[in-house]
Amino acid sequence: MRFSIATAWIDPAELPAIAVEADRLGYHAIAVSDHVVNIEELKTPYPYSATGERRWKPFAPWVDPMVTIGALGALTERVRFFTNIYVLPMRDPFTTAKTVATASIFTGGRVSLGVGMGWCEDEFDLIGQPFRRRGARSDEILELLSTLWQGGWVEHHGEFYDIPRLEMSPPPPAPVPILVGGMSEAALARAARHDGWISDLISTDEAATHIARLEDLRAANGRSGDFASIVSLNDAVTLDQFRRAEEVGVTDVLTMPWVYHGGFDLSLEQKLEGMRRFAEEIMQPMAT
Repeated sequence: MRFSIATAWIDPAELPAIAVEADRLGYHAIAVSDHVVNIEELKTPYPYSATGERRWKPFAPWVDPMVTIGALGALTERVRFFTNIYVLPMRDPFTTAKTVATASIFTGGRVSLGVGMGWCEDEFDLIGQPFRRRGARSDEILELLSTLWQGGWVEHHGEFYDIPRLEMSPPPPAPVPILVGGMSEAALARAARHDGWISDLISTDEAATHIARLEDLRAANGRSGDFASIVSLNDAVTLDQFRRAEEVGVTDVLTMPWVYHGGFDLSLEQKLEGMRRFAEEIMQPMAT
């Protein structure tokens, strides 16, 4: 089992130190979240809380994920990076292909692209991308990204995008794994066609159910090989609980490791100390 650090709403000034310490301690990856703006009054209810209220407060920091990954990649050597979650259909595919490839170049190929379909129609409207049929459009965008990242002359003729023969250089130095976030059947089916799945905050039993479904979907698609099940667990605190999660198929845990040793509202030094304690008490025993 591997462990990754969620960085949502953290003061950007703290991210370099967190990334350097994660690299030193052997954490697998840093996850960077994504929203362009936070609109005060929404017509779209937030779907991940019982009340429709957003999980973050106004003026919580949302950094650009690819700029952040490039900056943190320059400070680290081993730790990987992925987006949790990049709202793919809210962007044009060419800008996405260019920024992800560039981030991959400056991290030596340590970037995975975690994508979601998005929930906030207001934000789509503001940026000028259609909200309707965003799932089908995203499937074609993922195909187009793979084409653009091949290097050399390529072309693409699809339902949503029709592009002439062109090249986008430089390509990523290594394949960019595609991770898909979401809990719906459509999200699981999309994840099963790619390289991994990212959950919302769920229990180990819920993770087991979704992972079993992903295995069935992958088998139906003739897919085999490495597949990441990246899960945020709401019921794993002890070593035995993390071991049980591994037994049901969780390959990666996404967490804020300092929360286990003091909560969310901590100084940077307290966060770093929490990372060290988690590495000693959970990561090292799990590795053996």
